[in-house]
Amino acid sequence: MTTGNESVFKEVDLNTKTNNTEHHTHVISKDELIVRRGQPFNVTLKLAQAFNADLHPLSVVAVTGQFPSEDRGTKSCLGIPDGVKRSPSAKAIWKMELHKNSSPPTGVLILTITPHANCPIGEYTLTLTHRDQEILLATPAVLFNPWCPDDWVFLADEQERQEYVMNEQGIIFRGSSNYISPMKWDFGQFENNMVNICLAMLDVNHKHQRNPMEDESARCNPIYVSRVVSAMINSEDDSGVMEGNWSSSFAGGVPPAQWNGSYPILKKWFNSNCSPVKYGQCWVFAGVMCSVMRLLGIPCRVITNFESAHDSNKNLIIDEYHSDYGVAPKETVDSIWNFHVWVEGWMKRPDLAADGKYDGWQAVDPTPQEKSEGVYCCGPASVKAILDGETKLKYDTPFIYAEVNADSVDWLVKADNSKLNILHDSKIVGQNISTKAVGSNKRSNITDTYKYPEGSEKERDVYKHASSENPGESENVENGGTENQAPPFTMRFDEVTKPMNGQDLSLMLVLHSESPAARQLSINISVQAMRYNGSPTVNIKSDVKEETLQPGTDLSVPVLVPFSTYRKSMAQSDSMRIAAMVLDKDKPDTPFLTTNNVVLGKPPLTVTISGDVKVKKEATVEVTFKNPISETLKNCTLTVSGSGLMEEQKHDLPDLALNRQVRVNVPFVPYKTGQKVLIATFDSSVFRYVKSSCAVNVQP
Repeated sequence: MTTGNESVFKEVDLNTKTNNTEHHTHVISKDELIVRRGQPFNVTLKLAQAFNADLHPLSVVAVTGQFPSEDRGTKSCLGIPDGVKRSPSAKAIWKMELHKNSSPPTGVLILTITPHANCPIGEYTLTLTHRDQEILLATPAVLFNPWCPDDWVFLADEQERQEYVMNEQGIIFRGSSNYISPMKWDFGQFENNMVNICLAMLDVNHKHQRNPMEDESARCNPIYVSRVVSAMINSEDDSGVMEGNWSSSFAGGVPPAQWNGSYPILKKWFNSNCSPVKYGQCWVFAGVMCSVMRLLGIPCRVITNFESAHDSNKNLIIDEYHSDYGVAPKETVDSIWNFHVWVEGWMKRPDLAADGKYDGWQAVDPTPQEKSEGVYCCGPASVKAILDGETKLKYDTPFIYAEVNADSVDWLVKADNSKLNILHDSKIVGQNISTKAVGSNKRSNITDTYKYPEGSEKERDVYKHASSENPGESENVENGGTENQAPPFTMRFDEVTKPMNGQDLSLMLVLHSESPAARQLSINISVQAMRYNGSPTVNIKSDVKEETLQPGTDLSVPVLVPFSTYRKSMAQSDSMRIAAMVLDKDKPDTPFLTTNNVVLGKPPLTVTISGDVKVKKEATVEVTFKNPISETLKNCTLTVSGSGLMEEQKHDLPDLALNRQVRVNVPFVPYKTGQKVLIATFDSSVFRYVKSSCAVNVQP
């Protein structure tokens, strides 16, 4: 027996390495206990004397948050034997039992503790009491558990769990629907201190500031947590992670296109007392959110929607305006982005249907576009609900439905300010919806999860259903618009050569008519430099050509944009919009429009690593770039980074004359084993943010 102040406790072993390995958190830390709910972990307790549960029971209290409450699930009382008094309405009660390998006669107890599968996530304090003495047993972080069938984020397929929870590297697709470009993104969700960073994000969110007790209790729900994270990634109305910027000036911050991964952003935010990091655009917001979701244990993937609509007036119609030479003459609240990026999180949605109809992937968008319940956040919206046009279901389903399936209406604004409807396109919005494939770097087209085949009867029926649930105002004949008819000839743009920055752009406008008579056409071709979000930056050139379209044959009209003409305009732009406004001289009041968004390819950047790479041993990466144009490149820089390999390094490079090549050798010391990706970015006065990457297998 113990006497005086002698402790009844000899030693506590958290078995961190074993527990973290079994809970799939060993990649986060081998020293700090990080567990997943609904799954047991073992703590070894050595007592000063034999343990007799009937004479001297043992109890543990697990608490999280500022105001622990059994009724709210933020406090749980455990005991051996389980005779502890609990609140009659206690929620999310943890379990504790003695492991079979325990030895009570020698005082060696292995406590098997299981957080409830629906307990709030966060950092917990476990206090143990025995023989009227108390000690701090453990302070584990508890995360969501996609390996646990009772957890709302359960994902049955192990390959998908490895991809959507454990993979620290990914691909984000950008460009336009005809020019899809993969970009490596370093999620780095298991980098140093990421648990504290992500939990801090929950603690500074506006809902926690307003009502911490309610917020901490609600962290049991991945629907709630994903909505909070959506709001916290942007900084529009809280101490969010990142400030958005869609202008051409990024003074005082990092241009969005320069970022290669999430961890430097999250680390900078956390270390600056939660001050917003400058600057982000949609793919950066989505990449950062995916990192946070995966760290917290919610399966997550990044989604790119090409020709993505921003429907501000919620009528499922995007109105765009043109002058008689094809360019946009007036601002509009609606727009069609070349692409837009959000994330999907995997979870159950019992709040939408009891039968699980809307379980599975949920669209969540952290880019600040429109307010939802007074806050800049969006989702989670069930992808299945979007597919079926169930736009009354929460959250923000109408907005995301419009992003993938709104109709586009183009208007010609005449000199007297009247408007002519020159094109109504029900197919242009929402193309090639893409995400990285499971287990490979291929692109997976998931358009059919968001909508039925374009032009099908089912797709139009769903559109009508969605429209009936969300009536809104739009341009029409009554407010100054008149309808146009379908063009009596076909129009398309063909590439003559692959579009490459630094080279002349050469396209062919091809028109074809089956009409028995020749047509005299006036063709106005305009070229605009565009940002990826659909806003024009500058008019590059325009030409008017008079042509005759003969029946039954193709008319090919060359479109040439010399590099010298577009060079300055495209330095701060993302794409070129080529528009052809075609007028049949026999019907001068009915012009027809066709457009093409061209994304210029970039010169190659080569990244190579030779020889074996071993952890904590210096290795070298070689990066080379050759100037393909006659102009000397100025303000040249090279940025290299990769989670598990190195912190970001930036190198200033000398000016680069025609045909001159720069070769940079960058030493690094990898600090984690396994498959990693090293990403390099070359930047200059002409070629902006040229990226490349190299897979690295770091051996023990």
